[in-house]
Amino acid sequence: MDKPAVRTRIDESTLERLLGLDSSKIGFYAEVKQKIHELEAANLGLRSKSYELQAVFDSIADGVVVYDHNGLVQHRNHVCPSMFPQETLAGRHCRDLFHPETASSPGHCPVERALAGERVEISMTSHTNSGKIRYFDVTATPIEDVHAGRSRALVFLRDVTEKRRHEFQLMQTEKMSSIGVLAAGVAHEINNPLTSVAGYAEALLRRFRDEESLTRDPRLEDFSRYLQVIIRESYRCKGIIDCLLSFSRKSDGSTGSVDINQILHEILELVRHKSRYDKIEIRTDLQDDLPTVIGDPGGLRQVFMNLLLNAHQAITGSGSIEISSRHNDGNTVSVRISDSGCGISKETIDQIWDPFFTTKDPGEGLGLGLAVTYNIVKRHGGEISVESTIDKGTTFTVRIPVCQK
Repeated sequence: MDKPAVRTRIDESTLERLLGLDSSKIGFYAEVKQKIHELEAANLGLRSKSYELQAVFDSIADGVVVYDHNGLVQHRNHVCPSMFPQETLAGRHCRDLFHPETASSPGHCPVERALAGERVEISMTSHTNSGKIRYFDVTATPIEDVHAGRSRALVFLRDVTEKRRHEFQLMQTEKMSSIGVLAAGVAHEINNPLTSVAGYAEALLRRFRDEESLTRDPRLEDFSRYLQVIIRESYRCKGIIDCLLSFSRKSDGSTGSVDINQILHEILELVRHKSRYDKIEIRTDLQDDLPTVIGDPGGLRQVFMNLLLNAHQAITGSGSIEISSRHNDGNTVSVRISDSGCGISKETIDQIWDPFFTTKDPGEGLGLGLAVTYNIVKRHGGEISVESTIDKGTTFTVRIPVCQK
């Protein structure tokens, strides 16, 4: 009788030897296939991380540039072309952006300092093709490259032009506010003695007229005329001081019915002395019964004061300024201020509303007057326009909506 079959337990290594997998190419291919699957999974993970990092890179609102250890641009995000389209192209050197006048600047260039291992925060300015100044905050951080043994630089570029613009406007506003407080204090101090001068002059004039003996005295023949001049000039000074107090009074931003002609008269009282000194003739043509407009009196005073002072500064030597007001059919009141000055060129006339743009010499102006004027007029729902010819003069026209009754 046959013996019963006996099962023999074979381990995995024995099975591979019996099948010949240990020496054949089948095992090699299986191992390679497994490695390929692992590499594909790793590659997929790297691709996912790459997309994630690129999304983060492009979502940053600041300009981001990566420089290699030689100071050459490796990468940039989508914001950089709007800031520095040529200077941040791949392969461009850091000197193209930060020190174009010198080949290297290890003490000032943020990229070179970052490549040396230092974290740097600086501010810089740049001029556009149109001549505008842009302000940037720059942060450069070193990136350690473990494999290459050298550092790279990560640079952030933040456009802070608007921030600087508001800071300058705030400084100018605070400066004008301080001047206004000082002017108000001086005006009050002058107003009091002027009141006494006018009061005593009027008392003397009444006494002179009441006593006939004084009028018959030949030594006092011009006495009455002199007193009338003193009274008239005293009240004129008081009028100028009242206008100065109105102009220096801080505006609370509230709007209401405003008489444009009255504001123009107040401004004219303040600048007439300058006009006489500069030999500039001021001619006015203000329409009577002009309807009131909706506005902030303090803001509108600043508008017309800025325009009138600009007209004065545009005239070298003698000249003339014409001011007119009209009620237009479109329910607006227009004010035209024309001067016979130097005029504005066609190349720069579109830039006069930009903050910090000025054709004046350094130290004579910040270039904020017309920018502030433009903003105030727009805030009132109005329009401002300019016409100019070189060596013939400039005309500014302001239109403000009238009060609806």
